[in-house]
Amino acid sequence: MKLKLAICHALLLITFVSYAQDAKDLYYDFEVGVIEHLEETVPNDIQLVNEVGETVKLIDQIDKPTALIFVYYRCPGICSPLMDGLADVMQKSDLKLAEDYQVLTISFDPTETTDLAIKKKNNYKLLVEGKNTTDGWKFFTADSLNIAKATESMGFRYKKAGNDFTHAATVIVLSPDGKITRYLNGTYFLPFEFKLAMLEASKGQSGPTINKILQYCYSYDPVGQAYVLNITKITGTIILAMGLIVFLLLIIRKPRRKTQP
Repeated sequence: MKLKLAICHALLLITFVSYAQDAKDLYYDFEVGVIEHLEETVPNDIQLVNEVGETVKLIDQIDKPTALIFVYYRCPGICSPLMDGLADVMQKSDLKLAEDYQVLTISFDPTETTDLAIKKKNNYKLLVEGKNTTDGWKFFTADSLNIAKATESMGFRYKKAGNDFTHAATVIVLSPDGKITRYLNGTYFLPFEFKLAMLEASKGQSGPTINKILQYCYSYDPVGQAYVLNITKITGTIILAMGLIVFLLLIIRKPRRKTQP
């Protein structure tokens, strides 16, 4: 019995070590997604172009709890649902935009212009009524060097695909001193979750990402310009778990003793 248990433990150890190594490789090697940089501070040398064409430092724009998103303004896919979801939670939130928090939108396409940023802002101002979007929701562009600095420092990975980009949808929450405190993945945000993230950011407190499904269970479909459920990964995980359970039951279960006549 001890030998069986030892074999079982060894197999489990090998399986989990292998799985952990695969997860680590996936974590560092994937081209599109989000790698969390919690507790890290935004570099002070990232330069952006604001809505009036001025060159400003990103760190100087962060003076209150901040929700930052990376998009590109002519995106035909997930950028609009992301900004729609953000506009919706801003509308529903009882926090005061431009006072309690702010939103920064940065285009990661270096070819996009300030005029395009202004046009996009004007479109979304209509979705957030009664809020100070003029001062509270700012739109920026940047050159390729500063885009690379910004996205890499916050773990946002994207990939050029023809004339478009494949990328994830996430809100990066920053404290007033520029520290990354939380990631809100997806395109729909609960008002309570959003408010909690802003309140924690105001205190400089970081929190775990509740919704991690974007990084593991969804993959980008460049043809359909949408995220689709990655059945292969999910199925493989389920099969592995079921196999381990069956194996353990067969190894550990004691054989029944035959009754003497």
